[in-house]
Amino acid sequence: MTTTVSAYAAPAAKAPLERTTIPRRSVGEHDVLIEIKYAGICHSDIHQAHDGWAEGIFPMVPGHEIAGIVAEVGPGVTKFAVGDRVGVGCMVDSCRECDNCRAGLEQYCTGGNVATYNALDKNGEPTYGGYSTHIVVDEAFTLRIPDGLSLDVAAPLLCAGITLYSPLAHWQAGPGKNVAIVGLGGLGHMGVKIAHALGAEVTVLSQSLRKQEDGLKLGADHYYATGDESTFEKLAGSFDLIVSTVSAPLPFDKYLSLLKTDGALVNVGAPEEPVSLNVFSLMGGRRSLAGSGIGGIRETQEMLDFCAGHGLGAEIELIRADEINEAYERVLTSDVRYRFVIDVATI
Repeated sequence: MTTTVSAYAAPAAKAPLERTTIPRRSVGEHDVLIEIKYAGICHSDIHQAHDGWAEGIFPMVPGHEIAGIVAEVGPGVTKFAVGDRVGVGCMVDSCRECDNCRAGLEQYCTGGNVATYNALDKNGEPTYGGYSTHIVVDEAFTLRIPDGLSLDVAAPLLCAGITLYSPLAHWQAGPGKNVAIVGLGGLGHMGVKIAHALGAEVTVLSQSLRKQEDGLKLGADHYYATGDESTFEKLAGSFDLIVSTVSAPLPFDKYLSLLKTDGALVNVGAPEEPVSLNVFSLMGGRRSLAGSGIGGIRETQEMLDFCAGHGLGAEIELIRADEINEAYERVLTSDVRYRFVIDVATI
């Protein structure tokens, strides 16, 4: 049995999103029905709706930054009750049996996790994301949003927050570490906040100084323009960790030169184009070029609790559902500070 709910969907690749209805499965034994209150707009929504990474499944309902209220629970649910404040991130299932899943690294499920949208679930049915009024999710992939976080500013944490928290935690950003965040956008602004809260010395590397005042207010200690070639000379060998949030190819050799010996440049942005580098940029200082996905369910809950404890929410611009297409255009021109969030009551 299914229920029909209202949503905004892209009917085809690169087509404007439009209001429609979609099916949601009935609440199963371990499922929760979530009344979605807010849904963040991630740049990856645009990549996928535009077939930027691979051929998509259409009609597509994007959205994997979901915050809402539990409206119904299945008879076997033990973690949540009706009325609880909850969130859903980038995945809604995994094999749950591989080594990674057993280690709490469901994002790296060797069989492939089930994405919140633009994927097929275990029954072969398309998944639809958060640009909708309701979603049904297994309790094992549902997160609890602490009372200290408003739902609107918490929604982007389910992707932007965990995408930055996971590498910062894994590479041990903290006191005594010099950390650079490349790009001050939807991801980068959360990276600055989280790295600062972890106790690291934080530098923003951005194309220009246009957002310098914002970056310093968000917690950065330093702010440099990468459009100024002297920046790379001045900062050579400065950082223990660089996290790149940009979705365009970088001149990696130049950025790797900014690392200390044994430093790491971690990419969380996902360019559509291939990238290149000279391996001597790695060998010279035993430097690492790495990538990081989101986080597992356990780590995502840890991130939400950390952000609540430090008063960290996303900087948002709340929009109506009929402004989604305009918001997409503005994201592509970097005209947002720093995350669009849809008021789902307007769908």
